[in-house]
Amino acid sequence: MKIPFNKPHLTGKETEYITQAVAIGKISGNGNFTHKCQQFFEQRYGFKKCLLTTSCTDALEMAAILCDIQPGDEVIVPSYTFVSSALAFVRAGAKIVFAESMGKNPNIDANKLESLITPKTKVIVPVHYAGVACDMFAIMTIANKHNILVVEDAAQAIDSFYKGKPLGTIGHLSAFSFHETKNIISGEGGMLAINDERFIRRAEIIWEKGTNRAEFFRGEVNKYGWVDTGSSFLPSEVIAAFLWAQLENIDEIQNKRKQLWNLYFEQLQPLAAKGYFRVPNIPEYATNNAHMFYLVCNSLKERTALIQELKNNDILAVFHYLSLHSSPFYKDKHDGRNLPNCDMYADCLVRLPMYYDLTEEDVELICSKIKEHLN
Repeated sequence: MKIPFNKPHLTGKETEYITQAVAIGKISGNGNFTHKCQQFFEQRYGFKKCLLTTSCTDALEMAAILCDIQPGDEVIVPSYTFVSSALAFVRAGAKIVFAESMGKNPNIDANKLESLITPKTKVIVPVHYAGVACDMFAIMTIANKHNILVVEDAAQAIDSFYKGKPLGTIGHLSAFSFHETKNIISGEGGMLAINDERFIRRAEIIWEKGTNRAEFFRGEVNKYGWVDTGSSFLPSEVIAAFLWAQLENIDEIQNKRKQLWNLYFEQLQPLAAKGYFRVPNIPEYATNNAHMFYLVCNSLKERTALIQELKNNDILAVFHYLSLHSSPFYKDKHDGRNLPNCDMYADCLVRLPMYYDLTEEDVELICSKIKEHLN
């Protein structure tokens, strides 16, 4: 492909820091680079505690353990999301209650949340699709009223905000991804952010395989042992060193991505105004972190034709999630409600190439091919 969908961006310091980590002689987790990355997020965004993980899925699994999910508990998750948003809770025995997306963007429709709540509802998982905030005031109001925990799936939402508050700082817990398709990357990788202090001590224990090892190394206990459930959630220093090189360049990466996103919007908004497709909707309470530029076509047929036309011109555009409520694994467990907006995005949404090393000329070429196709 001349223009791939994604290309991992290297800042130039990644291998230097990995070499440093190796030279220090500690390349297992929770070392120097891990601490630097965690402190960066705590200081820049105000999380009470951050713990790096090997993936966002791992961070969500830690959240499910911290929320003390028991078999039969209900967890509300949007149907239009990646499988990890639901899977972490399914593995703990929860019943997933799928929520509808909004008509104007793929985020969870907060106006329809209250009707899904039962005495068994334990957690709501808002997913900030494309790094654009869900209506967190509405979600937190409902959650507080019914004494429900909120776990923000902020996989795509680094450096994005809701009414001035960083995404991931509003719910009780949140999970981020540093997968190679995200704005800031470490190949695979993720992070659990903790905003409710009652979860901090237990999160560290779960992170360290169910032991109070972290407290031991801080000198708070004189020996450490097995005190809780947990797993090996922490990444190696090699991954943390790579991530640190990215975090040092977060502002430059974000600025470039936003320039590209704005160029796409400028070029394609006039076609959207004519009804050929819809461009992303950013509500007034949200910022745009330029994680993704997508179009919503008018039908599956139109989307298929557009993807094929771009492919014929060596440009890789891709669709995204299939609705989880109709997935082979979960459709028999779903309560049978129709979720037309989720299905519409599954059929009609297409993601255009979006990465740091994309050039403005590339974006103009992609837009010109879309214009030619539609005319």
